[in-house]
Amino acid sequence: MAFDFATPIERRHPAGGWPSQKWHRYGDEVLPLWVADMDFASPPAVLEALRARVDHGVFGYGLVPDSLRETLCAWSREHYGWAIAPEWQHWLPGVVPALHLASLALTEPGDGVLTVTPIYPPFLHVAERTGRLAQRAALAAPTAPGQPWRLDLDALAAAVTPETRLLLWCQPHNPTGRVWSRDELAGLAELVTRHGLHVVSDELHCDLLLEEGARHVPLAAAFPELAARTMTLWAPSKTFNLAGLTAACAVIPDPALRRRFAAAAKGLMPDGNVMGLVAAEAAYAHGDPWRQALLAVLRSHRATLVERVARWPGVTMSAPESTYLAWLDLREAGLGASPQRTLLEGAGVALSDGADFGHPGYARLNFGTTATQLEAALARLDGMLIR
Repeated sequence: MAFDFATPIERRHPAGGWPSQKWHRYGDEVLPLWVADMDFASPPAVLEALRARVDHGVFGYGLVPDSLRETLCAWSREHYGWAIAPEWQHWLPGVVPALHLASLALTEPGDGVLTVTPIYPPFLHVAERTGRLAQRAALAAPTAPGQPWRLDLDALAAAVTPETRLLLWCQPHNPTGRVWSRDELAGLAELVTRHGLHVVSDELHCDLLLEEGARHVPLAAAFPELAARTMTLWAPSKTFNLAGLTAACAVIPDPALRRRFAAAAKGLMPDGNVMGLVAAEAAYAHGDPWRQALLAVLRSHRATLVERVARWPGVTMSAPESTYLAWLDLREAGLGASPQRTLLEGAGVALSDGADFGHPGYARLNFGTTATQLEAALARLDGMLIR
């Protein structure tokens, strides 16, 4: 089946646009390549399932259907080689709420919550918002243009204190796009086990590996000794462009850990979004052909971006191994203290500010858009960056 990833969809104006953070945060003259929200219509199978649910006409309190739990189990077996059980699943409105609930469930006030930077911004606020101690360790930056970011196990170990109880982990990594190596993850597993930490593994982008033949292996599956202390977070939101339908799943093998998490969620989380649950099941059951076509588009866009960044003096990028997000080092580009702001005001292109990820001077670029829209934005950036 052919899928249309080429025709731009109007997202800004009333004739075809609905209010969106991506397209309405900035003025009409700005081209948005910031928040992780693609400009593609979701898979036809998802749209058909949603239409059928709307036609039913009743939107009362729902339940997570057994069929959705079984569908996610099948997806995990087929795509990750991990046999999970239906009862391991705790469905909730999103990964960000899950991060905060995990802190409430697995730590006490004053305990340390550790993460590595740069990192998806909500990670950096979990400890403060839940009355815990924020702890950070920096990744090892590329040693030469085009080289990958790496996990610095020495820096991570040095950041662990007697207060540390929880590690917020991200794989594949947002914003760098790294798919962590087996050796890096083995070192992480040893550190976690040695210090008796719990882990929340955000694997939101795990179905968007860009290397041909790559297969995601969940942290808890790669290292079974971590399963009893790990909570894995999945969602169809990024892969199938369903973020606004707010459906995510915490996969928790350990019964005691599940009970603690469920208790923390009481009164803080609403019942499942009936539309989001329908969309999630349709995506995992029938969306893989669409996903494969999407990956081909994203690989092409990544190649375009790699070629373009090579033309920009003072700008470097490690080609992402996953996601539709590129992490740009703009510190030597002569754009001042806030390159993101300079490009927004001078080129009319909105990127995500690296300062929000813990790394000023960088910016994250979302290439999950049509080739036409991507080229228009890159042409504007050429005007600012090529002197």
